[in-house]
Amino acid sequence: MRRGLLVYNGRKMTRMAVNKMDYQAALTILRNFRAARGWDDYHNLKDLALSVNLEASEVLEIFQWKPEGQVLTDAETAHLKEEIADTLIYLFYMCDQLGMDPYEEIAKKMKINEGRHWKEDQN
Repeated sequence: MRRGLLVYNGRKMTRMAVNKMDYQAALTILRNFRAARGWDDYHNLKDLALSVNLEASEVLEIFQWKPEGQVLTDAETAHLKEEIADTLIYLFYMCDQLGMDPYEEIAKKMKINEGRHWKEDQN
């Protein structure tokens, strides 16, 4: 399989290079952080999946009761970035437990999506 992440550039899917060392470095940091706190026993797939959902809900909460299209304040944007990072952290822990490369899985999924016929494409 060719390396890189498939991305949509507005007209077609193209392959974008990704630095796998960045992901491996992030995993090392996350593993060390978890081990230093003795959280290994709590990071099973079920609990990690629950945590992903809880953090994703915190992302959603930032937008609750706001009119569509309302611009976020700087503080809200900073909060949103933190909650997205929290969600990604739990997803990275899950990927690590499953022995999966998230970039490869994204590329595979985008290949599947390329072959789908979405409703908007039928017009």
